Amino acid sequence: MLKIIKPGLATTVQDRGRPGYYNVGIPLSGALDQYALRLANLLVGNHECAAALECTLLAAEIEFTADGIVAVAGAETTPKLNGAAMPLHESFAVKAGDKLAFDFMRSGARLYVAVAGGIDVPPVLGSRSTYGLGAFGGFQGRKIAAGDVLPAGQPSPCARAGRRVSSDLTVQCAKEQELRVLPGLYDHNFTAEATESFYSDTWSVCSEADRIGYRFKGGRALPFKKRAPPFGAGSDPSNIVDAGYPYGSIQVPAGQEPIILLRDAVSGGGYAMIGVVISADMDRIAQMQPNYKARFKRIDMAGALAARRAARQRIEQLRAALAD
Repeated sequence: MLKIIKPGLATTVQDRGRPGYYNVGIPLSGALDQYALRLANLLVGNHECAAALECTLLAAEIEFTADGIVAVAGAETTPKLNGAAMPLHESFAVKAGDKLAFDFMRSGARLYVAVAGGIDVPPVLGSRSTYGLGAFGGFQGRKIAAGDVLPAGQPSPCARAGRRVSSDLTVQCAKEQELRVLPGLYDHNFTAEATESFYSDTWSVCSEADRIGYRFKGGRALPFKKRAPPFGAGSDPSNIVDAGYPYGSIQVPAGQEPIILLRDAVSGGGYAMIGVVISADMDRIAQMQPNYKARFKRIDMAGALAARRAARQRIEQLRAALAD
């Protein structure tokens, strides 16, 4: 079991997520950085989509109540076991009574703490992921708090210390990112000048950046073409008749600051979407701190599918590297 001494800023239990319920308004949830989750789990011999702790910006401090194997993957930081520095992206052994703490995140915004056997909270709709807005899943449907005790499952026979991967398979957390974008369903509502500046300007992550969405600032305003407001949509130029929001949608309320919708976002609403970040680049957003920079690059469907194939090939390389 894991006893939480200090919860950190926003620590939750997350696994792969719960796809299949978006049509009834329940979002994906799950780890924002899916690759980092897979890496942490495989290092300790878990199924790659098992439940782990997702820590944001300020990580939790944990006491282990039993011997086990642990791995940390994601943001650049130094795990410290009883004050001694431990490796990132490599499994290590813990004993009952050991305490794990972390330095600040030097780059990146999220890290994943996996324990052999996984975090064994009850699944809800097929997933152990926390959905905070719905107050279900994870540990009591909420962020982790001091004093919480989290159960761990039965470790795999292949769980052992010292498992690691080459540097090209670790998590990279660049402070400037290029995010590839497919045109959105409503990009025709924006002026040509708005579309040009959206893709040519450099944007910065705002402080409003969480599991629901990331707001970006620093670029020019993105004006809309003049049009009569749709019936029932409201007078804001960004308003549309309510529509579904794909995961990764970029909405632009009032034509000012783009917001990328993430894994805990609602499934629909009334703001126009200028584009959608491709699935292969969503993990990059998870590792962006406030004030990190981004440029948006427009690509076509063929390019998006090629990027998805490349991302899947990297996952296959990871699996092969850690196969027993």
